Amino acid sequence: MNISVPTSGLRALLAMCVVVAWPAGAQAPAPSLAQRFEQKVLEYEAEDRAHPPPRGAILFAGDSQFYRWKTIHEDLAGYTLINRGIDSFQLEHLIHYFDRLVMPYQPRLIVLHVGGNDVHNGKTPARVLEDFRTFIGLVRARMPRVPIVFSSLTPGPGRWDEKDQRIETNRLVREYIETRPDLKFVDLWSAMLTADGQPREDIWVEDRAPEPRRIPDPRATHAAAVGRAGSRDAREAAMSLRVCESPRS
Repeated sequence: MNISVPTSGLRALLAMCVVVAWPAGAQAPAPSLAQRFEQKVLEYEAEDRAHPPPRGAILFAGDSQFYRWKTIHEDLAGYTLINRGIDSFQLEHLIHYFDRLVMPYQPRLIVLHVGGNDVHNGKTPARVLEDFRTFIGLVRARMPRVPIVFSSLTPGPGRWDEKDQRIETNRLVREYIETRPDLKFVDLWSAMLTADGQPREDIWVEDRAPEPRRIPDPRATHAAAVGRAGSRDAREAAMSLRVCESPRS
């Protein structure tokens, strides 16, 4: 089904954690993406041990659009949610961490926002679809009845030069989803465009600001919040899919 949104613990000793005696005044190199991903997953696992999450929640997984959605519980009040987005994540990383970021929660619904970083890092639309199908296969092998929602790639001003690849990726994923009754596609792309087909500047933040803020800036790549991007109507459209149960705490 294609849902159109209205416009309106220690795991392997903390992989890569090597203690080095740095000369006085020397600066340690910035952690690699792999190190940052592992660290964030470890943080989520520590959080789960301290505050065990409920089974049967709605799991939000994917990239920074979810990771930076800090008001998700307020915006979707009444739903039991677990947000496990990670900055810069691609589908291959979600697949790699499947047993640690998806399986432990036994969700009743999985909502994904991922794929934009894949395109940004040179992966073709066909490769994104292939990785998406691999992820679906992992879910179906162990959670055969859990519905999955894919929220589309978005038209950030900072990556507008990738427009054609993103549109094609959305098309391929949407067409695949339309063949599967257990999958749903939410079109955020259309909700984030102006009437003349340009990215809406009012919903994006400048990443380089000390505190993310809305600003008309061509470098902006993140929506102020995916759930707010298409207004309250878009948020409610995404969460009113028939696969969702009635709100519950």
